[in-house]
Amino acid sequence: MTVSHPIATSSPLPLRACTECDLVSEVPRLSPGEAAHCPRCHHVLAQRHNKPATHVVAYALSALIALGLALPFTFISFEARGVKRAMGLSEAANTLLQQHYEALSFLIWWGIIILPAIYLSVSIYLHLGPLWNYTPVARRGFGRLLKRMEPWMMADVFLIGVLVSMVKILALAEIGFGVSFWAYAAFVILMLKTTRVMDHDWLWTFIGGPDRPLRHARAGRTGRQQNMTGCPVCYTLNELDSDQRGHCRRCSGALRLRKYRSLQTTLALLVTSIILYIPAMTLPIMTVTTLGDSSPQTVIAGVMHLWGSGDWPIALIIFVASVVIPIAKILALGWLSWKVWRPYPSRPLLRHRLYSMTELIGRWSMIDVFVVALLVALVRLGSVMSIYPGLGVIAFAGVVILTMLAAICFDPRLLWDNPRDQQDSVNEFVAPTGTS
Repeated sequence: MTVSHPIATSSPLPLRACTECDLVSEVPRLSPGEAAHCPRCHHVLAQRHNKPATHVVAYALSALIALGLALPFTFISFEARGVKRAMGLSEAANTLLQQHYEALSFLIWWGIIILPAIYLSVSIYLHLGPLWNYTPVARRGFGRLLKRMEPWMMADVFLIGVLVSMVKILALAEIGFGVSFWAYAAFVILMLKTTRVMDHDWLWTFIGGPDRPLRHARAGRTGRQQNMTGCPVCYTLNELDSDQRGHCRRCSGALRLRKYRSLQTTLALLVTSIILYIPAMTLPIMTVTTLGDSSPQTVIAGVMHLWGSGDWPIALIIFVASVVIPIAKILALGWLSWKVWRPYPSRPLLRHRLYSMTELIGRWSMIDVFVVALLVALVRLGSVMSIYPGLGVIAFAGVVILTMLAAICFDPRLLWDNPRDQQDSVNEFVAPTGTS
């Protein structure tokens, strides 16, 4: 259920500065299942869940158990021309390490096992506090860490990559899924459920106390107009000093009125991404060796092979994830950065939606990297058939990571900072005097 609440010029209700458009709004008291959205950009300001501590601990603990079961058993088995091969979950990263692709090996270990395990463990540790009536040590640091880890967990992307890689070699061999695969699939589902039921606002009320209102804060105006900003971690509205800096009064995180050199950093990352995109598309991402005959494959060649084999749905997925999305992200973020420099940008809501979409879909380009890692680890049958990684996969992984960082560094509030558009947007949502 979504709660829409009019904005008044002052109110005893808690106030919150939207971290996406900077508008200060009232946050009404919410019941479980309800959410309060910013009336200007529709970003979720607060959302309530039923029994968040109990549900988070239950789902996170179950996910950790499933992850533990996924490590020691067979993940996928492979049989071609009488030769059998089986691999465990961690073997994809270990094989890349043996091939001297240390960065990719670390990326896989970190994204699909280590980081999700840390996230789930921290979630359990923090949410056991209210259940067992104790105060977690270093709770603010762990709370900040929990929020910042979310964009980099890629277990669900890896699972889709597994299915795509199986389709790629299904015509060449017989594939079997072991206990580890099903345990990992359960882990992904439980981890996603953990993130869905987590109530960060409720958690920060336990960690840092209630969100105390600021005396001079007014709804219907932007944080910039009041030299205030909303904390991106715990959402608390904070006053800044004369240098437009400060620390959050609830989570102690460092704050600025706007992200430091947001446009410069975003553009630098985008330019680097464009440079890396050229070798990512032209160099082979893997080499397939069959009976001594080597066949290098680029991203486009792999898509064309799948299309020609009749697997056009998988070809379409790879094409969108590996070609369309990286180009679209670079163009979208570049265009948004250019529009911020215009004196009077129009339609900031439309541009904000474009940014939100760009930020959401960016990590799915990692599918091709995971596909290569899985095929390299699984298809190792000597002279009969083997797959080796290519330099293109390193460049492609760099493009994905840099575009994700560019989206994180871009400050969407800059799209709303134009004085004329900002004032028009604010006036549109300010309730008339006496309206409740």
